[in-house]
Amino acid sequence: MIATASIVGGGPALAATFVYVSNADDGDIGVYRMQESGVLEPGPRAKAASIVMPMVVSPDRRFLYAASRTKPYRVHVYSIDARTGELTPFSTSPLAESFPYISLDRTGRYLFGASYGGHVVSVNAVGPDGRVSIEPLQVLQVGRNAHSIRVDATNQFVYVATLGTDQIFMFMFDAKAGKLASNTPATVLMKPMTGPRHFITSSDNRFLYMLSELLGTVTTFAIDEKTGLLTEVGSASGLSPDSKLEPGAPRGAVGVPGGPPPRSTDNDIWAADIHMTPNGRFLYISERTNSTINLLSVNASTGKLTYVSSTPTERQPRGFAIDPKGRYVVVTGEKSDTISVYAIDQASGTLKLLNKYPTGKGANWVEIVTFD
Repeated sequence: MIATASIVGGGPALAATFVYVSNADDGDIGVYRMQESGVLEPGPRAKAASIVMPMVVSPDRRFLYAASRTKPYRVHVYSIDARTGELTPFSTSPLAESFPYISLDRTGRYLFGASYGGHVVSVNAVGPDGRVSIEPLQVLQVGRNAHSIRVDATNQFVYVATLGTDQIFMFMFDAKAGKLASNTPATVLMKPMTGPRHFITSSDNRFLYMLSELLGTVTTFAIDEKTGLLTEVGSASGLSPDSKLEPGAPRGAVGVPGGPPPRSTDNDIWAADIHMTPNGRFLYISERTNSTINLLSVNASTGKLTYVSSTPTERQPRGFAIDPKGRYVVVTGEKSDTISVYAIDQASGTLKLLNKYPTGKGANWVEIVTFD
């Protein structure tokens, strides 16, 4: 069933919760209000630019940042109306490269970007008014195909996953100057053809969970609280034991010519996104070839992961998100004209489809914001 309600009054809100979905091919951002029941009420879309993809919300929830991946590469800043969720275009600033991933430090004063095609990461200052600086503070060369960049909970250490060289780059972060400096050692090397893509850290900052795009595994790393260095703890498959998919290989970047000749990828593992419930009990990954959301349970004391189940979802699910209260999952599909909302079983973590809603073309990234 596809729901088509609109934001006009509506029922009791889940403490004013809003869902934002970037529609790459339409060049805009969908806006939805989430009700207590998980029902979404679509509102007016916000115009962005062609191939708008990664997004991030400021820690104070005043601004949403969205990066477009076609030239000229830019970040679009929107102010968020806490009452209606409406996005108002506020400013745009140039970016150093095409970034499939952007994030903010814990203060919201610095914007990080990772470039798959440019093999670099960057740092831009963010002003008190939310504007991103025109010139980056840093542009640093890293391994091939940088796919994500995030800071830890202490705001002292930054990690970068480079899919093409199977490395995790480890940086120390100076939050006063907005500068990254290589840790010692500077990298962790994973097994060849692992393809580290996206990652998250546990709420207690003890563990980092790295998703492999090419294997569909999630590797647990312990974080040294003093140095920020990573130590591998173990790895678990995020795919069903009866999956017939085979290990994949790195793919070309959006807007970047060249690369290896085309080959059949119909049976490749092609994992995409990773998120954890706020209580730290359940972890989910998306896999695009089979179009599934996959559940793993988390042992909070050891960081160990255990595969639980897989749920069919939107076609080619590149991005999804969990609401801040840990009750619902919203999933996009790059080749779907709908998004799905699932209820999370609080005891088992299993997902129950509640409804589907219209979305734009190439939907690929989700951010969810709750105002208390």
